[in-house]
Amino acid sequence: VQLQAFGGGLVQPGGSLRLSCAVSGITSGYYAIAWFRQVPGKEREGLSCNSSTDDTFYADSVKGRFTISSDNAKNTVYLQMDSLKLEDTAVYYCAATSTGWGLLDFLYDYWGQGTQVTVSS
Repeated sequence: VQLQAFGGGLVQPGGSLRLSCAVSGITSGYYAIAWFRQVPGKEREGLSCNSSTDDTFYADSVKGRFTISSDNAKNTVYLQMDSLKLEDTAVYYCAATSTGWGLLDFLYDYWGQGTQVTVSS
């Protein structure tokens, strides 16, 4: 299984950005894809997850601002980020699991390389 996250960049507070996660190699009938972020010196934070059964979940920190979606034809999972705040600055990762569900990082076996999001005026 391989994941590649891209779409990060520099955005002003209040702005929007859409991250993409290209996924390949999943053969399991069930899987979940999640987005995490990490700031240097801090623990990795789970943001949102989406399963092959169309369940979605959001962390309170991003609920109402971030939206996870998937395009199965393109094998891509998106994270639409709106109303971005300075504290959203981090490296964002996508991850996959075929055996779990939720926002605990130890549930995920496969990780993308991360993409930097910087929110700054």
